Amino acid sequence: MYSIAKRVFDILLCSVALLLAFPVLLITAVLIKISSPGPILYISDRAGINGKPFRFYKFRSMHVTNHDRGMFQADPERLFPVGKLIRRLKIDELPQLLNVIKGDMSIVGPRPMTLEGVDRFYIGRYEIVRSVKPGLTSAASLFDYTVGENYYDESAYEAVVLPMKKEMEYYYVMNRSFTYDCELVIRTIVILMQVLFGKKAFTQQREYEICLAELESQNAVSR
Repeated sequence: MYSIAKRVFDILLCSVALLLAFPVLLITAVLIKISSPGPILYISDRAGINGKPFRFYKFRSMHVTNHDRGMFQADPERLFPVGKLIRRLKIDELPQLLNVIKGDMSIVGPRPMTLEGVDRFYIGRYEIVRSVKPGLTSAASLFDYTVGENYYDESAYEAVVLPMKKEMEYYYVMNRSFTYDCELVIRTIVILMQVLFGKKAFTQQREYEICLAELESQNAVSR
């Protein structure tokens, strides 16, 4: 019953969102085209449910180059002004509404990783995260948005932010429900509105303390 309600919710909400966001999509596409040579969309292969690959869509926010700074962070030297703005407001993620309607993603779920990233990080305890559709938002993605983007060093990000993100994604998979999904959608909208009006400092997500305790417990056992 949950999976049916979730799919209906995904289709209805994304269809409405696409209609409402159409002017923003159109303006963003034009601004990208006149701001930086290259395609409007960034398209890559990501791991879907059970590792099945799918084509993942984003508005391009960085200049086209053969250099890739890292797996998790944008290269500030490659970001063009419009790209920086749409990334901050998460407008660059709007094309993923099509991924949701197609059934590759859900509105709420673990953020999609590359095939390489899934094989590297979602192993052992976290392998269960592969068993659900990736999503537009989650507690982990909100943590990354409000905390993770303050980390500019890739190794520091992997050491500090990534373990918490993985644990939060695990927590979601183990506790997912339609009510929890709705809560995460509301929390996402609230945070995006706060960013739009200039807020920069945020309290931790409610899952943080639970996940931190679990990580500390795992670390104590491994010592």
